[in-house]
Amino acid sequence: MKQTDIFISGGGIAGLLAALALGAERYNVTCVDPNPIVDNSDDPLADLRTAAYLQPAQTLLAQLGLWDALEPWATELQIMRLADAGGREGTIREVADFNAQEIGSKPFGWNIPNWRMRKIIAREIEARPNINFIAKTQVTSVFTRDGEARIALSNEAPFTAQLLVGADGRDSFVREAVGIRAKTTRYGQKALVFMVTHAWRHENISTEVHRSGGAFTLVPLPDYKGSPASAVVWMDFSAECDRRMAITDAAFNSEATERSGEVLGDLSIVSRRQSWPIITRRAARLTAERTALIAEAAHVMPPIGAQGLNMSVNDILALKDASLRHGLGTSDMLRDYERAREGDIMLRQTGIDLLNRAAMTRSENLQALRLKGLQTLHGFAPLRRSAMELGLGARQS
Repeated sequence: MKQTDIFISGGGIAGLLAALALGAERYNVTCVDPNPIVDNSDDPLADLRTAAYLQPAQTLLAQLGLWDALEPWATELQIMRLADAGGREGTIREVADFNAQEIGSKPFGWNIPNWRMRKIIAREIEARPNINFIAKTQVTSVFTRDGEARIALSNEAPFTAQLLVGADGRDSFVREAVGIRAKTTRYGQKALVFMVTHAWRHENISTEVHRSGGAFTLVPLPDYKGSPASAVVWMDFSAECDRRMAITDAAFNSEATERSGEVLGDLSIVSRRQSWPIITRRAARLTAERTALIAEAAHVMPPIGAQGLNMSVNDILALKDASLRHGLGTSDMLRDYERAREGDIMLRQTGIDLLNRAAMTRSENLQALRLKGLQTLHGFAPLRRSAMELGLGARQS
């Protein structure tokens, strides 16, 4: 039986960041994940999604010593542009720009490919003797009692830990093992994730085009082989996404360009297509005996407004703060963590759920209401600035 202070199940970005952040407090941390670290985007296991790291997340990355390695791969997001394409034949009828200059000197965030982020965090962890990352391994059973958690693994000796952290995704084994229920909302949607080059430069503008079925979002990336490039998240009804997964690249390019409202000119896909089901899921509780849930093990939401990963960062910060105040895995620590996060999670999940339903609607009356809401939000400066500040997701002191 091996011992560690903190055991983290799940070595995606959130799990690895949690390992690094908690390890920085001199805890001994062990993190496991079924998947290896990949070296390039062509690897079949590479996660081709990107994440926008908003200002508070970037601050954490800098504090953890990651930013110098990440900055060459990070694309600034200076303007968040919302485009309503609910008019006839999907033509764009309203564009609203939210410029970070209105609320400060920094951009809203920085867009980084998931596979590269995971690779760089793992490399930093290798240099930390008190943090151990074990790939190609998964948790097979969990037993907790008042003083410790016991964790059995698929191909490693079992561990005991003062704190077990479930960071193992939307279908969390840890969450199920400790008896925490989760409520799921399904939308009949999927998201297609891929990378494109395009005719016009993105000018560090992230653009969400709203029509029906869901948002079509273009997020800036560095140039790809000399051409302007963006990551795309295309949300639509599941049957349409399934159909588009099977069509030729030429047909796909044509449909993607049309759906984008041609805001960046012709689009050309330059990566594999990946498909993800869209759900909202919230754990009934964030904690159990000697156990805390973070990231998608605790909360899942549609990919709108760059909220998901940045909420996970706030989970990590709250978990670290609670451990320093109360000690690892104690009932006081777990109660403190839950209180710190439950209100923010509920607020943001509710808001994103409403935004997604507004983006999905086929009703002309509801599309007209969506347009009016966008005009009101953008047209009233104090409301616009408040929305931008809220969207950054900074924790309240």
